[in-house]
Amino acid sequence: MAYRIETDSLGEFKVPHDAWYGVQTARAVDNFPISGRKPDTDFIRAHVAIKLAAAHANCQPGWLAGDKRDAIVNACQRVLNGEFLDQFVVDRFQAGAGTSHNMNTNEVIANLANVASGGEKGKYAPIHPNDDVNMGQSTNDTIPTAIRLACLAKLPRLVAAVEAMAAEFERIAQRERDTVKSGRTHLQDAVPTTIGREFAAYAWTLRRAAHCLAAVRPRLGEIGLGGSAAGTGLNTAPDYPKKVATELAKLTGEAIVTSELAAQMQSMLDLQTLSSAIRGIALEVTRIANDLRLLASGPRTGLGEITLPPVQPGSSIMPGKVNPVMFEMLNQVCYQVLGQDAAVAYMVQAGQLELNVMMPALGSALFDAMDWLTNAINAATEKNLKGLLVNRERCYTFIHDSVGLATLLNPQIGYMKAAEIAKESELSGKPVREIVAAHGIMSREAFDVLVLNAARNGS
Repeated sequence: MAYRIETDSLGEFKVPHDAWYGVQTARAVDNFPISGRKPDTDFIRAHVAIKLAAAHANCQPGWLAGDKRDAIVNACQRVLNGEFLDQFVVDRFQAGAGTSHNMNTNEVIANLANVASGGEKGKYAPIHPNDDVNMGQSTNDTIPTAIRLACLAKLPRLVAAVEAMAAEFERIAQRERDTVKSGRTHLQDAVPTTIGREFAAYAWTLRRAAHCLAAVRPRLGEIGLGGSAAGTGLNTAPDYPKKVATELAKLTGEAIVTSELAAQMQSMLDLQTLSSAIRGIALEVTRIANDLRLLASGPRTGLGEITLPPVQPGSSIMPGKVNPVMFEMLNQVCYQVLGQDAAVAYMVQAGQLELNVMMPALGSALFDAMDWLTNAINAATEKNLKGLLVNRERCYTFIHDSVGLATLLNPQIGYMKAAEIAKESELSGKPVREIVAAHGIMSREAFDVLVLNAARNGS
């Protein structure tokens, strides 16, 4: 590989000749061969958007000249349009606070701006990565802001995925609103319900979880950009915090506002709030996935109340076996998301004095959780939830085999006598409806109506 030599405060270092990044990025690549994972794309775009907004905010007398601003803005716009994303190369596990990524961004933008102005890569004239691209900024305020902006970009996708799953559950619920089935509590036979009620409850819960997630959005728009190194606003242009927030709001379409500068660098509470909302979705989704796997168990020796569309053979040794693989995948993703939430919690509390240096890994954990959960929910909805069939005959068989139906007799004959009916059904194997008719309590037809009304209305 051909190299060029660049110099920083530590001395000379080799940089790949074709790279648009510079010496500090090259050092970081050499220092941190950890995960092999490059930065999240939404995060890259968010950080570049900050540089673009800062250039506009800094373009005022005595600060950033208009020609430099234009060169920086044009370079930023190229990256935002999708060019040079492969030049952001620092591992997700890197120097604390994200200095390496910040310099990666500064160097790429400076080199793009300089070459476009007739200069050379690595010479940093007329645009300098620290003095011009990073003017009025610090890693300490740009990285947490970029994490917030990246999460804001991902948030609508995750909310939409959850809402789409909820809508599919609601569609099935409407279709099966009169499909009576046995309820189960403690994994034992219970009173009758309907598939419609069961699935409508899934839809309601998911929508509630999505609402809790969306409610975090305003807090993510409260930024500490302009705090500089320690929240004091050192070396920032007049009115920079307000101006840069206004520019970011224009760029992102989000309600970006300046918040308490020092606090937003010390505290990651808003990101923990987001992580908690994501955890809530993961907990509910994995619970529902478990239910669907139980309901689809069989086909002969399990519950078999629903059938999930087959998407692949289920066994390398058992011919014809089909497994609920999409919801197994969804479970696995949810467990990983819970792990990311635990990591976020540890890193949120690890801030010290004026700064939380765990931000690179903290942001990565959030990005992964949001992307994985979005993709997994969408895949499970499209591949399996759509196309789900209800085995109505199986549900009918189970409900009339259930001794839990004796509960419906409580108002007519009392708890103790109803318990005797249940015991007789269990010992004899006869359905409750047959025993009720044999005892002259009510006809089979009347009991069927009682079951249907109980399942629909609870009475």
